[in-house]
Amino acid sequence: MPTHVVILGAGFGGLELSTRLSEELADEVRVTLIDQSDAFVFGFSKLDVMFGRRTLDEVRCPYADITKPSVEFHQETVRSIDPERRRVVTDRAAYDADVLVVALGSDLDPGATPGLLEGGHEFYSPAGAAQAREALASFDSGVAVIGALGGFFKCPPAPNETAFMLHDYLVRKGVRDSVTIYLLSPLSSPIPISQETSATIVSLLTDRGIEYWPQSVVTRLDPAAKVAHLADGRRLAYDLFLGIPVHCAPPVVVESGLTEDGWIPVDPTTFATRFPGVYAVGDVTSAPVPRAGVIAEGEAGTVADVLVAQLKGGAPPAPYRGGAICYIEMGGDQVGRVDVNFLAGDAPSALFSPPSVALAEEKRLFGSSRRARWFGT
Repeated sequence: MPTHVVILGAGFGGLELSTRLSEELADEVRVTLIDQSDAFVFGFSKLDVMFGRRTLDEVRCPYADITKPSVEFHQETVRSIDPERRRVVTDRAAYDADVLVVALGSDLDPGATPGLLEGGHEFYSPAGAAQAREALASFDSGVAVIGALGGFFKCPPAPNETAFMLHDYLVRKGVRDSVTIYLLSPLSSPIPISQETSATIVSLLTDRGIEYWPQSVVTRLDPAAKVAHLADGRRLAYDLFLGIPVHCAPPVVVESGLTEDGWIPVDPTTFATRFPGVYAVGDVTSAPVPRAGVIAEGEAGTVADVLVAQLKGGAPPAPYRGGAICYIEMGGDQVGRVDVNFLAGDAPSALFSPPSVALAEEKRLFGSSRRARWFGT
């Protein structure tokens, strides 16, 4: 009888894992892939939507397109998770798994920052990016503030990319000289593990007249006065506020008993949790790596290696090494790249490739290859 693998969440991690299992264990497994949405959207596509490069419909990858051997997709909302019994209850059914993989990502909590919902715009959800696009369409002058509102967030380069793309957007509109752009980040530098990348980004921000405030966290907005209040007591008046909301684990994960200090602890070499037969990958874990789609994809690949070895009787696979490629929009239709590794050596490492049009094409191929691999389109 096939091993029943239930995967909760169809983001980078869930899509990569289900694809690998279908490719390598189609006769040995039955995969149930569950997500509450009807389509996947690449994280970087939300910036394309916000700045009018593409429409929301153009960047959606419908889960209905998934037609892989031994994989069934169910659009359902997870109501409860029992990790001891590996039992999942959704709004439509109940599932008993032989292997359970939690890949539900992190939720956005815009309400955690008072005033954001009333006085700003979040752009980290597809709907939020579309709404921010409408706000940008009527914004021609004043102060624009880009702020990451939590201590960590998905895709650490994103605030910098947003600043560069906002600059280019305003230049195309012919109003850049009428707008002051501030970029506020809780991080000490744009890419903390790469001084070279960070120095390049800071230089490009300076060249574009973008005010960069590192180690700066907005704690609340005053919508009436249009003032952002920072944790260190500073205040910043704004006309347009674009915020990356506080991140948190989905409530159903917290209620399951899987988490410690708000996130799921895992063995970073295999992504096994403390519950037998239960794994977790991606943003929902406290693994010692950044939260990013490419990281979740690599983690899912490791879980796939573990399951292939278990079910085929092979030797244990090599541990997860924390390697990934990160593409960074740097303005002028050019993209930089950072090849990172977080766990293979004594300290995290990063190799920076300067921005170029060629890397912009490489980034495009990165997205299209995964769309073809996961969705066949």
